[in-house]
Amino acid sequence: MDAVPASRLQNLRGAEVSIDPIDILGGESVYCINQSQLGDAKHLATEDAESAPRIQEAIKAVESALSRNEQAALAFMLIERLRA
Repeated sequence: MDAVPASRLQNLRGAEVSIDPIDILGGESVYCINQSQLGDAKHLATEDAESAPRIQEAIKAVESALSRNEQAALAFMLIERLRA
């Protein structure tokens, strides 16, 4: 098997993907979101039979309980905790 460049890997479906982050947020940000990861997250949150209903319920609860700035703070804190 040939060596895979450091900037390329295969995802679980066997497709070659770039691990270089693609900034899709616009403007400067501490974090960049990879489009492939975002696609996988959207699929899990909207189409997965088991996870989608739970994720949608959590999103609705957060959106109704927190301001836009609080939602952004929560998102960053969740990302930070996942990195640990």
